[in-house]
Amino acid sequence: MDSFSTGSSGTGSPQLSTDEFMDQMKVQLAQAYAQEFLETVRGKCFEKCITKPGSSLSGSESSCISRCVDRYIEATGIVGRALFTSR
Repeated sequence: MDSFSTGSSGTGSPQLSTDEFMDQMKVQLAQAYAQEFLETVRGKCFEKCITKPGSSLSGSESSCISRCVDRYIEATGIVGRALFTSR
């Protein structure tokens, strides 16, 4: 029996109800989305804002990264609201 099945598996491990399983899947998907989002923002903003990598950020690099991250967060919010309100 696979780990997604319900009912007795004979191993003594507790089985999840459908609601519990769905809740766990939502959490895992949210975590995966957040990780992907951060990796995308980090890559895009670094590429755009860091001209000469060094041991610290210049004031303009720091400001650029801040604006870049803010834009990604704002754009993600707009897209998310558009997707959820169109249903």
